[in-house]
Amino acid sequence: MKGFSRANLLYMRAFAEAWPQEEVIVQQAVGQLPWGHNLLLLAKLKDPVMRMNYAQRAIEHGWSRNVLGMHIETRRLEREGQAVTNFAERLPAAGSDLAQQSLKDPYVFDFLSIGKDADEREIETALVQHISSFLLELGAGFAYVGRQVHVEVGGDDFYIDLLFYHLKLRCYIVIELKAGAFKPEHTGQLGFYMTAVDRQLKSEHDAPTIGLLLCKSKNKVVAEYALHDSNKAMGVAEYQLIESLPAEMQTSLPSIEQIERELADWL
Repeated sequence: MKGFSRANLLYMRAFAEAWPQEEVIVQQAVGQLPWGHNLLLLAKLKDPVMRMNYAQRAIEHGWSRNVLGMHIETRRLEREGQAVTNFAERLPAAGSDLAQQSLKDPYVFDFLSIGKDADEREIETALVQHISSFLLELGAGFAYVGRQVHVEVGGDDFYIDLLFYHLKLRCYIVIELKAGAFKPEHTGQLGFYMTAVDRQLKSEHDAPTIGLLLCKSKNKVVAEYALHDSNKAMGVAEYQLIESLPAEMQTSLPSIEQIERELADWL
């Protein structure tokens, strides 16, 4: 055979070394993906198990090469199922695993282009303005219902930050945003909204509502204690507005003081 460049030959050898079993290439996800997808998996992922997981997910959801690359860069699969929840105790066994895997920790909202000190309303507004990116970060199955969804309880007005419906879990998901650290009292507010959704919006065919608190930071032990006594299925996860730089890049960047000195010398 002729016409192969040196780079192509190296890529093919790397592919053969990564997947030495013939049945993997023929039957598994890597054999169903375009060559460009496989090159991306080889270049970005060294762990064979994680490489196969991303390949299977790309087949399942029809990810393009660019979307696959974005999910690898943001460590999507590594973050799945990491939220602190009480699903194992509050949901039927058949649905608790799926619900757990539907939540991440942390959520990365670096597409919002807002400052790290933004308050809840600013974050909420930006998420709705970038709803496509937000849904992509939430994951498969989430359908957007509304923002500041009004519910009336006992003649008083209340507004839910963000309301979604999960097509696989067949239930509403209430998301509350907190610009600060997680506090145990946040679960009471979230539980109140979940009860309102169950009584006013949920149909007889829907499963009980699930709640998610997205906080700037959390103490994992405090979150576990707070969720233990709640009789409703809810989870707590952090969000990042700006993804942290790798350590090697942080050490190579100048400090604020260095920049100021350079500017002063130049002036």
